[in-house]
Amino acid sequence: MADGYWYNTRTHEVEEGRQSDWSHLMGPYATRGEAAKALETAKARTQAWDDEDAQRS
Repeated sequence: MADGYWYNTRTHEVEEGRQSDWSHLMGPYATRGEAAKALETAKARTQAWDDEDAQRS
């Protein structure tokens, strides 16, 4: 697993190693499970940043 796991936003599948064009990938992730939750993780991080921004305003 030299390249880790990647989530493909076009196919919605996890790839072991980077197999697709970078513009369709999120990662790398250490595990297949982390890659499978890439969209959830991104959504949670975005919400946390939005909440921090709202508190500063």
